[in-house]
Amino acid sequence: MTDAAVGSAGVMEWQLDGIHKTHKKHLLESTKNLEEHSAPGLVEQKQSGSISTCYLDLIVVSTQQFRNRTQHEIIETGGKHEHYLRKAQSTLERISPNRLFRWCHRSGCTPHAVMVSGVPGVGKTTLMQKFVYDWVTKKHYQRFNFIFFFKFRELNRYDRISLEDMILDQYPHLQSQCQNILQDPEKLLFIFDGLDESVHNIDFPSQHLCSNSKIEESLGVIVVSLVRQSLLRGSSILLTSRPTKLASVDIGVFQRVSEIMGFFPKERQAYFEQFFKDKELSSRVLQHVRQNDTLYTFCYIPSYCWIICTVLSMSFTTQMKDGQENAPKTVTQLFVCYVANILANHSPDTEHPVELMISIGKMAQHGVMNHVLSFDARDFETFQVDITSKLLSSFIIESHTNTYSFLHLTIQEFFSALLHFLSFSEKDMELTLSRMKSFEDGRCEMFIRFLCGLSDGTTRSFLRSYLGSTTSSSEHVIRWIKKEIETKWKPETDPSEKMNLLTYLFESRNKHLVCSTIGSHGQLDFSEFHLTPVDCTVLAFILESCKETELFNIDRCFIQSEGLERLREILHKVQKLRLSNNDLKDNDMLSFHKILARDDCRVQKLSLRNNSFTSESCSLLASILLENKSVTDLDLSRNNLAGPDFSNLMTTISNKECVISHLS
Repeated sequence: MTDAAVGSAGVMEWQLDGIHKTHKKHLLESTKNLEEHSAPGLVEQKQSGSISTCYLDLIVVSTQQFRNRTQHEIIETGGKHEHYLRKAQSTLERISPNRLFRWCHRSGCTPHAVMVSGVPGVGKTTLMQKFVYDWVTKKHYQRFNFIFFFKFRELNRYDRISLEDMILDQYPHLQSQCQNILQDPEKLLFIFDGLDESVHNIDFPSQHLCSNSKIEESLGVIVVSLVRQSLLRGSSILLTSRPTKLASVDIGVFQRVSEIMGFFPKERQAYFEQFFKDKELSSRVLQHVRQNDTLYTFCYIPSYCWIICTVLSMSFTTQMKDGQENAPKTVTQLFVCYVANILANHSPDTEHPVELMISIGKMAQHGVMNHVLSFDARDFETFQVDITSKLLSSFIIESHTNTYSFLHLTIQEFFSALLHFLSFSEKDMELTLSRMKSFEDGRCEMFIRFLCGLSDGTTRSFLRSYLGSTTSSSEHVIRWIKKEIETKWKPETDPSEKMNLLTYLFESRNKHLVCSTIGSHGQLDFSEFHLTPVDCTVLAFILESCKETELFNIDRCFIQSEGLERLREILHKVQKLRLSNNDLKDNDMLSFHKILARDDCRVQKLSLRNNSFTSESCSLLASILLENKSVTDLDLSRNNLAGPDFSNLMTTISNKECVISHLS
């Protein structure tokens, strides 16, 4: 090599080094702070801080489970999440962010294309922000010289574009060296966030690929070509997406596919403490949420933690002032309180909140039904949303590309349901319900649950001063629930469909409706269906609402201790109680003491067959059976009962004061 060539290479290396530092400085500015949206009157100031101190670990696990989803993704993942909590965490293949591009056992290689999935609000974008921040601060992946971070919702404005132009549009400081940077693709990482928000056709098995970074192509072709390595061979690609999108996409070209599971209990507690700053208040709020199981389950989603903390910060402040219990207990009540608190704190002088909420609701419903998460000025015009309203920013955020989205998908779903109580039309409601029940991917489950929840007068009372009379909507929803149950509640109905119906009733808080529909059957059989703790909370409400239940069969439902705890306050009302094959253990016998020692206990037949009770349970069970005067038929077979304590139990059962007449 000539001296001139060496000198030229040295100059280029020096220039690249300079541009590399400029690029890192740019990314540091955009990633160093975590900010959370604030709604008027709900929190004193915007929650923000350094990502290095505010970021809480998100659990990322290896998975391929995206197909055949029949439930709303947040509901399904919530149930799966609680199942994971009951596993030893060491059995999960957890992947820390600094290992996403390390050796993958599943694919048997070091991946160059990685997909990270997660339900809305679980922290995909935040994880990507932390990933970039950690690279900038030299904590990982220094083998990459440049990281390019794009969001699909901001790329939607392009029709055709070259990869170079796309990079320079986002990072104009690279203008002088872009071509040189792309000469070394093995040192490049491209991050594309939010595949589900892309309006472009992105078909990973497509044969239409490009290989030139200067040639204009559709955005979909550029992304697929990077993933398939026909463009910048050797570069690395990281994408994020909602699970529902991946159910309809061929992702076989990715060497690693992971899912963000969100917060486990330790991270939930840390989030509450970080939000409230006051440890005593955070402890009180978290205790309330733990006692309301449906709220606590959704706390695996950071965005839900924010909404819950935001609402409860107001509720607990008010409660401390007037001594009233006004904290939400259901998901519908949570979002009703969220909207009510915002309306109570906005200036009513120049705005018409009901008109605005109706227009927002129409746009929200259009989005839910058509899988639209990102809106633009044309959508605001179509649905007559006042884009200048200050109130709008409490529910909708704007990106720097002039596109808009709801703070969280669930807020969008809530407004789509609220629309039918703000502007009731029997024809529109019938049409919407008919369309939404036709979707097989469960995308509308939260909408229907909100609709059922809003049928409850007590829940709606938080919004009464803004909504006016909404009785007609409620009556129609109640008739719809009743018709759904009459049509679908049959012995052959899939248990997951039955649980959905019960959840509608749970959100409605309508005990009379439960009694007249489910209660009339006298039996609940969910045997061999995996019940999550939240399902058990729903079932507890159903049993409490029924005057009496002849049979409650939850054999082989894997409820374990947590599920039993959520049911135990109401199981005394059941005549025939089946709890076989649920991995119940000796410490669960305390729950049976609470159930069977009650004076009003109605349990006559009890099956605890094939659990994990040992001789340690025998003494307590003996005292229980002496107190109880209702159980005549008891099945304890296939438990590990033996020894002196078991002999004492048999002696107790033989006692004339014990009413057991049939023992297995």
